[in-house]
Order: sequence, then C-alpha cells, then structure tokens
Amino acid sequence: MFEFLDKFMPGILESLLPRASSYAVQIDVLFDVITILVGFWFFLVLGYFFYLIFRYRQRDGHKAEYISGETHKQKQAIEIPHYLILVCDVAIIIPTFLVWFNIKIDVPPPDEEVRIVAQQWAWTFYHAGEDKVLGTEDDIVSVNELHIKNNTQYSYHLESKDVMHNFSVPVFRLKQDAIPGRVISGHFKPILEGEWDIQCAEMCGVAHGIMGARIFIKSEAEHNAWLAANTPATSDTGTLAIVNQNRSQEKKDRNNG
Repeated sequence: MFEFLDKFMPGILESLLPRASSYAVQIDVLFDVITILVGFWFFLVLGYFFYLIFRYRQRDGHKAEYISGETHKQKQAIEIPHYLILVCDVAIIIPTFLVWFNIKIDVPPPDEEVRIVAQQWAWTFYHAGEDKVLGTEDDIVSVNELHIKNNTQYSYHLESKDVMHNFSVPVFRLKQDAIPGRVISGHFKPILEGEWDIQCAEMCGVAHGIMGARIFIKSEAEHNAWLAANTPATSDTGTLAIVNQNRSQEKKDRNNG
C-alpha cells in the first residue's frame, strides 16, 4: 500500500535524507499526506482570510454590517469546511494507525539483536560476536559506533544510565526515548549500505548537542570481516580496547594512504 502511494507523493523527507530502513517509506508517505492535507487548508484559509480583509476593508460611504451567523447560508460557511476537514482527519488517522501498527505492534522476529546504552554524553553499543548471541563473553562493545549488517532484521534493547535520552537515526526515520530504569525494545531492518548519523533527540544536559554517534551499515561479507577482527576471546573490557585499537589503525592507514 505505502509503496504504491509513494509513487504519487512528493517525497519531501527523501529529498533531504535517504531511506535506510525497511519502514522509512511508510513514515515518508505519512509525512507527505499530513503535509499536503494540512498545507492545503492552511493556505486556503490564509488566502481567504486576507481576501476578506481586503474585500471588506473600511471605505468611505460604506457602513459596517453586523452578521450574527444565524441564517442557513451563513452557517454553511462554517459547516461545509468543518465536514471537509473531518474527512481529511480520517484520511490522516487511517494511515497513521497502519504505520503505528506496522512499526510498534507487528514486530517481525529478529535475525540479530543489539543492546544500546545511553549516558551523558555518549552511546555504548553491544554487538553479538561470532556466536550471534547477545549477552555472551564474545560480545563486541563499542562507544559511539554501531555496526550492523545490511538486509538483516534487528531487534534493539535501549536503556539509559542516568537521564532521559532519545535514540534517533534520521535515515531510519527512527526516534525512541531511552528512560532510566527501563529497557525499551524496538526493531529495524537496514536496506542501504553506508555510514550515517545517530543523534540524541532529547535535551539531556550541557553536552547534549555533541552526543552524536555513527551507524555503519555493511554488506554481509564486510560485516563478517568486522566481526572476525573485533570479536574478543575474553571480556568486554578487552573488546573496547580491541575496537579502539582497530579504529586507530584504520585512521593511521587512511592518513598514510
């Protein structure tokens, strides 16, 4: 349905940000529907408002007439737009419910899982190691870097160590609050390889503006190579050192190249 509707939509968000998740098209279509319907009534009412101001402005020789709005014709000026706006509301509510159901309720079974921990002012990501099981000794822990495989269904488990944060991935059209004391689960399926921004979209302190991270979406071969290079044999502490060491080596190689 949404793929069909997308053919007739202007693609406002897509013109600014690529779609990198399987449900991004649904968010984009809903955004376009709301923008078109609300924008239509906004400019229509605004234009008619200024027309009335100009048409019935004060002029010499014209006496102002008091209109009570009690006649049937006068009431129609309110009733007809009111019913039309209700129709538009229904046109917005239906796709809104479908998008909400598809993303929040109808959660597909995951192929892999990631744990995301927010704190002032950094993101910590726990990736399953080569055993593909999250919460074991070979988990890969990285700070401000999330590495995932393209065309793979992920389930994420989001939590906060201190204050409220918001896990925002604009190319996924994903925003989810991280609340202290709670673990909130969600899902995404990346469909576009590349390196993109992760943001905190909730004011969380003086360094909120620099609480950014990066998400790396790689092919299966590239992701498996990253797993093999970073999966630890001992503990999470060793993992952090391995990841940081590898990233430093990559930067050195790029500088030398």
